[in-house]
Amino acid sequence: MTIKSGVLGLVLAGGLARRMGGGDKPMTTVGGQSILSRALERLAPQCKLMVINANGDPARFAFTHLPVVPDDVPGFAGPLAGILAGLDWAAKHAPDVDTVASVPGDCPFLPRNLVARLEEARRIENKPMACAHSGDWRHPVVALWPVSLRQDLRHALVDEDLRKIEVWTARHGVALADWPAEPVDPFLNVNTPDDVARAEKLAAQYPDA
Repeated sequence: MTIKSGVLGLVLAGGLARRMGGGDKPMTTVGGQSILSRALERLAPQCKLMVINANGDPARFAFTHLPVVPDDVPGFAGPLAGILAGLDWAAKHAPDVDTVASVPGDCPFLPRNLVARLEEARRIENKPMACAHSGDWRHPVVALWPVSLRQDLRHALVDEDLRKIEVWTARHGVALADWPAEPVDPFLNVNTPDDVARAEKLAAQYPDA
């Protein structure tokens, strides 16, 4: 996979994991690896740089040797706050990066051609953003975000108290890139213990997924 010179990979690892009884979902093991390690292994070759968005003690992610960027929007503002943190980090630390590719930290089967497929959809539909789609579902957190929209996103979060991703993306335009959901949905979220068991079974049955 060719490295994308203008793309920053952003793993959103700041969820509350209520349905897992708390803790860090990305540290859950699937197929002998943490979900975070699986996500990084897949996304990193597709991007120039990688960062993790998470709140709390960043030392728990020290093993990744990656910058850990916290939200700076007050309260738990959800995924848009994490995306804004990634956009702001790119603007400050990586001026040659014009796009952030975000993924959730609880998806163990992310595609190895994710960025290329999202970029293709964005180009074909002539939209500033693109997000993934599989089966009957959109995955608005699996997406490409232009760094140039970061001030507009900050205004929506801070001044409008907007929290719904698809409300904000609809204002600017978002393309869809489609993946098959069978035999393994590449955007399967591990949210519950039952999801962990399902993911483990899939990882054993389809080791290349």
